[in-house]
Amino acid sequence: MKSVLFIVIVLISGALAGTIHGVVNFAIVEPYLDQAIGIENQNLFASGEEEDNPQFWAEYESYRIWQKSGQVLAGIVLGIAMGSLFGIVYVLSRNSLPGKNDVSKSLILAGIMWIVIYLIPFLKYPANPPTVGDGETVVLRAILYISFILISGFGAFIFYKLSKKFQNNKKYLGLFGYVIFIVITFFVMPENPDQITAPMNLVNEFRLMSILGVSSFWGSIGIILGVFWKKFGNTNIPSS
Repeated sequence: MKSVLFIVIVLISGALAGTIHGVVNFAIVEPYLDQAIGIENQNLFASGEEEDNPQFWAEYESYRIWQKSGQVLAGIVLGIAMGSLFGIVYVLSRNSLPGKNDVSKSLILAGIMWIVIYLIPFLKYPANPPTVGDGETVVLRAILYISFILISGFGAFIFYKLSKKFQNNKKYLGLFGYVIFIVITFFVMPENPDQITAPMNLVNEFRLMSILGVSSFWGSIGIILGVFWKKFGNTNIPSS
């Protein structure tokens, strides 16, 4: 496959999957954001930090309209970035992936990456609505979350490379090694510094919708890139 065609396929796949992600988030996550921010506003009124007046609500509505209008655009930007990473990993691992065709191979890789760089870090540091978390710890929380993603991602890559050195059933030693490594990391990494003060039903529903939103991206990128690759690609792809 020519480099230009590869870049076009990856960028279009990422943009389309990102659009789907943005639309899904707008549909199922935003309502919970509205609820969470509503609770936060009531706390501001109760503490006297803000006044419940028309000026406040006019500024609030203006901000939320701007924020919601950028939901799909943010999804596209994120989709292109993550889609580029996905495309690079796919071209390097395509020949090693199980599956009968490019669609199934791409979906399998999407599932693996969903687990490694999303689900595992999410289990340690689950998403919380705006009412949860102290503003002073936002940088620390971001560092912890990104660090866990990097540790999980690079750990998976290293143990995958190690598994390539084994033969037959011994290849699974790499998988077992990664599981042990990530379990140890899970318990060694610091806990989320913020206590949950919002209603747990809101928090749990928000987290569930967040999982569905992110899953829509990984499922979409797997299908879209696989379909494009099946149509425009060829078998002359370097193995990892």
